[in-house]
Amino acid sequence: MTFLLLFVAAFVGGALNSVAGGGSFIALPALMSAGVAPVAANATSTLALWPGSASSALAYRREVVTMRSWLTGLGLASLVGGLAGGWLLIRTSDERFLQLLPWLMLAAAVTFTFGGQVTARLRAMSARRSVTGAPSHPAPPHPRTIVPPWLLGFQFVIATYGGYFGGGMGIMMLAALAVAGLDDIHEMNGIKTTLAVLINGVALVAFVVSGVIAWKPGLIMVAGGILGGYGGAALARRLNPSRVRTFVVAIAWIMTAYFFYR
Repeated sequence: MTFLLLFVAAFVGGALNSVAGGGSFIALPALMSAGVAPVAANATSTLALWPGSASSALAYRREVVTMRSWLTGLGLASLVGGLAGGWLLIRTSDERFLQLLPWLMLAAAVTFTFGGQVTARLRAMSARRSVTGAPSHPAPPHPRTIVPPWLLGFQFVIATYGGYFGGGMGIMMLAALAVAGLDDIHEMNGIKTTLAVLINGVALVAFVVSGVIAWKPGLIMVAGGILGGYGGAALARRLNPSRVRTFVVAIAWIMTAYFFYR
């Protein structure tokens, strides 16, 4: 019965990740409820949901090709940061992680709840600045071959957080890309998804080498996450996207409240 619940949790988490994000809000608590130690549960949650994220990145291969110059620098920052975050998690005791977990969940819940609004507002402000300045100071074409230096540093911080925990990481990256001047949501999603795969992938390598993965429940959840990413997404896309997002937000706040109470 426990393995069935883990499979279902991963299936739902994989489907949510492919549509709206937030799969970790379900996968991590499910593993902990199954008796997996907190740090191992967080690492195993990364294993469970990574294959589905990798397959999602393939869907954006055209957009990724057009942004290769951005992905080079941001990818390096993501690999270094993701490895640093994974190493920090391995070095954290279960007791300390349990103390941090409610605050990590809170940060993820706030980001997931309001991140979309912030990103949309930043993009609107950027568009207004371009229009306002157009008559006297025409804005030059966006330098797509040049990544703003501040973005590399900020991406390293996001990647470190992502390797350690990761909830809400994708929305943080979208907001940073919007501030950096990108306005094509497909290109932004392509960059965000690819960088997330790199961050979680390199953190996962650290988890495997350190032996922190709970393999039996993890492999069951990998199967559920892959099926959820493919089949579950098709079902979820028939629903109103705002309702799917509302469901994830509700789960995020319920889990946050639970871990604070616990």
